[in-house]
Amino acid sequence: MATQTIVEAAQKIVTSETLRNAAKQSQRCLTVPVHLRHAIKKYLREQEEPYMKRKVLRLSQSFNEIKNVNLQLATTTSREMVEDPLKSSEQSKRWKITTSYGDIGLTYRNDETVAYVASRMPAVYSACYRVLKEVRRRLPGFSPTKVLDFGAGTGSAFWALREVWPKSLEKVNLIEPSQSMQRAGQSLIQALKNLPLIHSYDSIQALSKSIGKSERGHDLVIASYVLGEIPSLKDRITIVRQLWDLTQDVLVLVEPGTPHGSNIIAQMRSHILWMEKRKHRKSSNKNNEVCKDLITEKAGAFVVAPCPHDGACPLVKSGKYCHFVQRLERTSSQRAYKRSKDVPLRGFEDEKFSYVVFRRGRRPSEPWPLDGITFDTLKEQHAKRNPEDLEIDYEDWLKLQQADDDDASRVVDVVKYDSDAIETDHEDNNEVDEEIEEEETPSADLGGGWGRIVFMPVRRGRQVTMNVCKSTKSDASEGSFDRMVVTKSKNPTLHHQAKKSIWGDLWPC
Repeated sequence: MATQTIVEAAQKIVTSETLRNAAKQSQRCLTVPVHLRHAIKKYLREQEEPYMKRKVLRLSQSFNEIKNVNLQLATTTSREMVEDPLKSSEQSKRWKITTSYGDIGLTYRNDETVAYVASRMPAVYSACYRVLKEVRRRLPGFSPTKVLDFGAGTGSAFWALREVWPKSLEKVNLIEPSQSMQRAGQSLIQALKNLPLIHSYDSIQALSKSIGKSERGHDLVIASYVLGEIPSLKDRITIVRQLWDLTQDVLVLVEPGTPHGSNIIAQMRSHILWMEKRKHRKSSNKNNEVCKDLITEKAGAFVVAPCPHDGACPLVKSGKYCHFVQRLERTSSQRAYKRSKDVPLRGFEDEKFSYVVFRRGRRPSEPWPLDGITFDTLKEQHAKRNPEDLEIDYEDWLKLQQADDDDASRVVDVVKYDSDAIETDHEDNNEVDEEIEEEETPSADLGGGWGRIVFMPVRRGRQVTMNVCKSTKSDASEGSFDRMVVTKSKNPTLHHQAKKSIWGDLWPC
């Protein structure tokens, strides 16, 4: 009976439409919201263009300098700290040291802040929006009311949170040591209405002192594009541990999609999972059964995205690094102030990012979407066709051709890259309709049956080749990175799905 129920549940998922909707996580090209573009343009209005280009160039050089400093860290030290952070008494004392983000890394003054708003804020927003949108799809019942944004900067993550969960946010705590960044963030949100309660702090210690123990828990904690600015691996791990202690449900870490940024995400992922497994082993050795039950319900952690498993990252030893891409339309400020080498600047840019999303608790046990499902080959599908269905009615064919011609001649209104049009009620209604449609579409469960497509699939003729990170065990405790080839002759259904899949989508296993 149980087997029959699992098979019936899987059959409900694997239809041509529900499979596509559940697996779709990526977005082709993102348009920065009109009200954010207006806020950026208003903030930069008093800046002179020649100086702005110099400021943007200096900011880019500062990022490169920080990257070079971080790459000088010893690989062996990094590996020891991640795999066994409590190996020595000296390292054990490290976690008791109070570190604050801001005394290390890049210091943002007025010039750096203005350059950041002009050149980097839209791209960081697009990456945060892409990640948080997936969190909402993978966790349909999750609506955070209390949020902590660590390294808030000018508020890129806050703007993304407002777009993804516009009605549920009630209180937002921002941690940003740069006073210039705080002022810029406040200036950018002046025109917004129905804002949640916002408190700004310059460090985690300042936040901890101002709130009680009962208020420490946050539904969602996000740290975006900040860990890479901290040169010391010990400080990074210390900060992530502190953020995890402040997390009641979901923790989101986002970094640039570079080898260094991906390495940071892999290290933090390994450490959080190792730490929670260690706690679980300690709790399982206790004799009090009641205490065990209480701990197993709340203790533990699993990866919501992008990993379909909680084992060691299979890409670490493959010579590749896990990252994703979000394309966005460049704003007018980006096109005006970003340099190009005697070549017209493109109207879009591709923001590469690496990320990981943790959730407290144990990973739910779900049936894999393809369990008990058999697909017909192309030859078998042709054999089942009814000859009457192959007959073509000439009048119906003419009607279809005429409909196609009408669709082709129809003019589609496209949002311009430098659009500064005023927001209208019509645009707002469209956004609401899109949100309602997305909530009604099926979502992939959190079991280990959904792999992740890493890198862009290659389509050659009637076959599609994909790199898929997937779970190898039913409990998602281990994973592998495999190259899969889907052909139309062997499986037309999955081939149709593979043709429409792109980098970052899920893949049923």
